[in-house]
Amino acid sequence: MREISIVPINAIDAGLLTRLALCLEERFLATAVVRATLAVPKTALNSARGQLFFGSLVGRLTAAYETREDLVLGITDYDLYKTSHQFVFGSSSETQRCAVVSLHRLRSEFYGDQPDENAVFQRLLKESVHEIGHALSLKHCYNARCAMYYSNSVFDTDNKYSHFCETCERRSRANRPA
Repeated sequence: MREISIVPINAIDAGLLTRLALCLEERFLATAVVRATLAVPKTALNSARGQLFFGSLVGRLTAAYETREDLVLGITDYDLYKTSHQFVFGSSSETQRCAVVSLHRLRSEFYGDQPDENAVFQRLLKESVHEIGHALSLKHCYNARCAMYYSNSVFDTDNKYSHFCETCERRSRANRPA
């Protein structure tokens, strides 16, 4: 992977994305570039659930951005779901080299707490590293501190690090194209 394209879905704070890009460059030793916004109207939401289906968002992202050896990371405020999950913080497609992270349930306000920009950023970084890990063929890790640990709740996300454990780091390096 030479480049990570960070694509804001609708209006996402530019400072947050720039900070994320710098951290992802450091962790993956790849260029991270914030791309133009991809507009996704509210009509794309599942009207009964009020959520956006992950699969349809990946379709829009891969149609707008070519991936090949590179990777596309979409960041959205929409609440996401998959067929197998009522909600997801994020998800990825290894075959399409595309990942998406939702800020919706990463925000403290979702849980009735005061807004906390630093907590949102740390959660976004951890979930972004996690989803990029899946795009690099990594599976979930049993180490609760590893970024590849499965988050059942935002508390699991808060508990883990924003980097891989030694085992997952070794696996990720083996799976990165030269």
